[in-house]
Amino acid sequence: MANLASSKKRAKQTIVRQARNVARKSSVKTAVKKVLASLQANDALEVTKELLKDAEAKIARAKGKGIFHANTAARKISGLARRVAAAARK
Repeated sequence: MANLASSKKRAKQTIVRQARNVARKSSVKTAVKKVLASLQANDALEVTKELLKDAEAKIARAKGKGIFHANTAARKISGLARRVAAAARK
């Protein structure tokens, strides 16, 4: 454990930030799963597009906070958009 006051503060901040990052990452995963579940259940296209919009926003926010690398975020958004577009063509 840290001895200096500043080290103790840093350790506390790290724990808080880690918990926040885990929560954000979990939120993104949940949003992605909702989009995929909507596609699999053949829900209305408008509903799926709304879920996609929400997932894109969460991924972009996570990228901005440094949780995802820019290319990872782009890949996730692109893959989801591709699947929704394919479902729209059917």
